[in-house]
Amino acid sequence: MPFRFIHTADIHLDSPLKSLALRNPDLANLIGAATRTAFSRTVDLARDKQVDALLIAGDLYDGAQTSMKTALFLSAELARLHEAGIKTFLIRGNHDAASRITCELTLPDSVTTFSGRAEAVTLETDAPFDVAVHGISFNQPHAPESLLDKFKPPVEGAINIAMLHTSLGGAPGHNPYAPCQPAELEAMGFDYWALGHIHQRSVQCTKATIVMPGIPQGRDIGEAGAKSVNLVTISDDCSITVKERVIAPAQFERVAIDLTGIEDWADMVAALERALRAARTEAVCDHLVARLDLSGETPLAWRLRRDTDLLASEAEAIAGSIDGTWIDKVANACRLPAGSANTGEETSGAPVHELRALIDEEILKSPSFRTQMADLANALTSQLPGEVRAHLGEDEAAREALLDALAAEGAEDVLARLQAVPGPEDE
Repeated sequence: MPFRFIHTADIHLDSPLKSLALRNPDLANLIGAATRTAFSRTVDLARDKQVDALLIAGDLYDGAQTSMKTALFLSAELARLHEAGIKTFLIRGNHDAASRITCELTLPDSVTTFSGRAEAVTLETDAPFDVAVHGISFNQPHAPESLLDKFKPPVEGAINIAMLHTSLGGAPGHNPYAPCQPAELEAMGFDYWALGHIHQRSVQCTKATIVMPGIPQGRDIGEAGAKSVNLVTISDDCSITVKERVIAPAQFERVAIDLTGIEDWADMVAALERALRAARTEAVCDHLVARLDLSGETPLAWRLRRDTDLLASEAEAIAGSIDGTWIDKVANACRLPAGSANTGEETSGAPVHELRALIDEEILKSPSFRTQMADLANALTSQLPGEVRAHLGEDEAAREALLDALAAEGAEDVLARLQAVPGPEDE
């Protein structure tokens, strides 16, 4: 009889969502509750498939979580696993290393929480082999050194599963937490590596099966896609099969909309609706949270940039008419057609034309402006979590290119609001 388990990580129960809360409280409530829903669905899947164990490879909580509501929710869910005869194995990662809940909450006897000292638990199974689960937790939120040398050796004659929270291979945008390389994991002699920390799913099957499950519920557009857990089966012949099971109630997606050639505001709205409906049809989760990426050459470019509030209202109204659809943001990168007579520009010598020339030639290229811009970016970066800092550039050249693009976009926004271009209400 095969041995089966579910592998997940980075659940971040009750993770705060400050940016969404500021823009749309209803959407923030949906995504804020989604982490709990995803975990409950994971427990449902474990019970439905009658698996032998649930493995959670770190970051069950988000930070030094102290909410007793979170604790009571977790206790109730783990009790459901206990009642079904399913064992739970936990390790602490960088986000929940300091969690008092993890350390103090009384959990069912079926739950094993590995300490900062590597341990191994051997399970007798109905399969023709025993299973040894190895694990080690973070004692502190930072683990800059490899933890591999702390693991106990594989149990001879058993299938060995190792749990580790790691920034495997120096993943872009992640600080080095318990760093290691796939080749090092293979050399350890374990059969399956149940990893956590990187929010993007990956599966590598060579000498060992190395799985990063990814986050089970995305929290922003940087975690786009239908998120999942892994249902793992170890057959009687010791072969390992990993199947993805989507359990997230909501998925973030970028929806690209090319407005090239569209001249009428109503036609633009129709294009938005077509794209949103198509994206909702393709989405597999209960809810779609869409970021609309507008592009292309259109005479509406200046109007779209000037009337961002109206554009957002149009998009949200469309989303409201489509079941389970939400707008995260509307990003506008549309351009005026080359050589267009209706460019929204004043003639040479007019105030807006002169201001554009001043911005392009003197302000954006000014050493003092660029220094101030870099200082602001550095100050912002220092306050961001390590895993998102790369979004502001992974090296100096990327940082400068991003800042130049943001400055140019800001200048376009300013000029669009100064330019007297008829809006849709004037047509």
